[in-house]
Amino acid sequence: AGYDGESIGNCPFSQRLFMILWLKGVIFNVTTVDLKRKPSDLQNLAPGTNPPFMTFDGEVKTDVNKIEEFLEEKLAPPRYPKLGTQHPESNSAGNDVFAKFSAFIKNTKKDAHEVYEKNLLRALKKLDNYLNSPLPDEIDANSTEDVAVSCRKFLDGDELTLADCNLLPKLHIIKIVAKKYRDFEFPPEMTGIWRYLDNAYARDEFTNTCPADREIEHAYSDVAKRMK
Repeated sequence: AGYDGESIGNCPFSQRLFMILWLKGVIFNVTTVDLKRKPSDLQNLAPGTNPPFMTFDGEVKTDVNKIEEFLEEKLAPPRYPKLGTQHPESNSAGNDVFAKFSAFIKNTKKDAHEVYEKNLLRALKKLDNYLNSPLPDEIDANSTEDVAVSCRKFLDGDELTLADCNLLPKLHIIKIVAKKYRDFEFPPEMTGIWRYLDNAYARDEFTNTCPADREIEHAYSDVAKRMK
């Protein structure tokens, strides 16, 4: 839950699983949990662990990657769509962006700001390059024209996959928090990232699982300390 104890709070891991269930077409209920007043039944299920975690047949899973694997295995075709990627590289694209952002936003020393910003920009540029590089299935071997820039909507193609469920919530947080606390925006020349986000914002599975911007800003109000 958010800071009011009821709204959807800032948790990219919960949003990741929320998106997976939505994309799978599963019918489910969402009940927010106020971690300041955690219900006793939750404390008993996974002591010392914050959500998200999952129980199934008496077994508790607390690792988000393991929960994702479990959902992909159990909620399988023909009844549920497969959400795995076709291209393994899509799973690791942008995997260092959030770590570089975390270092950037936590830094309080003005003289170190430029170094952290460059590191973040380098990670974003790598992601942008991947999004703008055509995937093998975008290149027609029989065509005389080279596809110079990809026009796919998401990491692995035109459909959302598990890779997007992992990366998009984090990328959205970066966009909101970096602007609010460091007046940093994704450079306009990073057309791949902007295309990617625009396509994500056009999908209910993403926008309806996002916390409100103020929730994200509030979650980082103590993390993003003023620089000295």
